[in-house]
Amino acid sequence: MTPDDLRHAAPPDPTGVEEAVVADLARLITRMPDPAGGVHGAALERELAVNAGVRHAVAVSSGTAALHTALRALHIGPGDDVLVPALSVIMSVAPVIHAGARPVFVDCDPTGTDLDYDDLDRKVTPAAKAILPVYLWGRTGDPARLAHAAAEHGLAVVEDACQAQGSRAGGRLAGTTGDVGCFSLKDGKVLSSGEGGYLLTDRDDIAQRARSFRSHQQPPPPEDGLPAEVGYNYRLAEPLALIARANLARLDTLAARRRHQACLLANLLTGAPGIDVTDVPTRRGWNGYSFLATVTLDEPRAFCEHLARRGVPNSVGTFGLTSADQRSALAPFTTAPCPHAAAVVDRTLAVILTDHDDEQRIAGYATTISREAMQWQHHM
Repeated sequence: MTPDDLRHAAPPDPTGVEEAVVADLARLITRMPDPAGGVHGAALERELAVNAGVRHAVAVSSGTAALHTALRALHIGPGDDVLVPALSVIMSVAPVIHAGARPVFVDCDPTGTDLDYDDLDRKVTPAAKAILPVYLWGRTGDPARLAHAAAEHGLAVVEDACQAQGSRAGGRLAGTTGDVGCFSLKDGKVLSSGEGGYLLTDRDDIAQRARSFRSHQQPPPPEDGLPAEVGYNYRLAEPLALIARANLARLDTLAARRRHQACLLANLLTGAPGIDVTDVPTRRGWNGYSFLATVTLDEPRAFCEHLARRGVPNSVGTFGLTSADQRSALAPFTTAPCPHAAAVVDRTLAVILTDHDDEQRIAGYATTISREAMQWQHHM
C-alpha cells in the first residue's frame, strides 16, 4: 500500500449529528403514537432508493427479516432449493430455512472472492429457484458472471449485501444488480441504526409483496393467482428509521471512515510475519467492512483465536466463524463438502471494525497482531 492510497482513503470528521438526532428522538417519542405513522420510515425508504439509484426500498426490522421477506416476495418456500455460498454466516442461511426452502451449499473459488461456478453447475437441482450470493466482509464477486449463471439456470438472484453497503462491482452498487438486494442496519454496519434492515429492488411486484409481508399482509399484496399467506411483523420502528436517516445523510463520510480504517491497518501490518495483506479497499470497489489478511503461520485458526484472547476482535477467533457446510445445525442440508470455503475461513484474519475505532485503537491492533505473529512464528 502506498502513502497515496492512505491519503485518498482518509475521511473527513464523522462527528456532529448526535445532538441533533437525540433532540429529534425526544420530539418523536413525545408525539407517539402518531395516528399517521411511519413518517420517518417512509422518508427513509425514499432516501435509500434515491441513494442506490433503484425504484424501491422497503425498510424492515433486521437484515434477516430482509432476506426472509425477499424470498417470500419471490414465492420461494417449501419444496424449493436456494443455492447459498458455503462461505457465509448462519444468518444468511437461516432465512432460507425460515421460508421453508432448502439451502444448497456452493463452494467458493480458492481465493474466496467469488463462487466456484463449476460447483454451482453441479449442484443446481430441478427444485432450485434462486441463488443467494453473500458478500461476506463486504467483498463482491463478478456480477456479470453471476447474472449469466442465474439466467442459464433460470434462477432469481437475492443478494445478501448486509456487509457490503457502499461496495461496488461492475460499476454498480452491491445489492442493486440482482432481483432484490438485502441489507442490515445493525450496529457495526457501515450504515446503521442499532437494529433494522431494508431491501432494494427495481421490481414493482417484489416491492408490493414485501411491504405486505412485513406487516401481516397489510395492505394486501397484489393478486397473482397464488394462495394467500400470513405475513410477519417485520416493520422498522420509527425511532430507528429516524436514526438511519441521520446516518444515511452522512453515509459517504461513514463509508470513507471504514475504508480508511481498513487501509490504515493494512498499512501498519505490511511486512508483519505470517500476515499476508493481499488487498486494500482503495484498489477495488470493496468497502473495507473488515480488515482482511491471509494468515500463513502454522495453525492459522488457532492463531486467530489467540488474537481474540489478546483483544483483537475477528470473525474466526471472536465469533467462531466456520463455513456453513461444516455447521452442525446445518448438517441436514449438507450434501457435499465445500473444501475451498473451509480453507479460506480457517486462514483468514478478518478484524472487526466499527465507527468507534479511532486510529489509536487500530494502531494497538496492529501492534498486538505483529507482536503475537512474531512470537507464534518462533514458538510453533
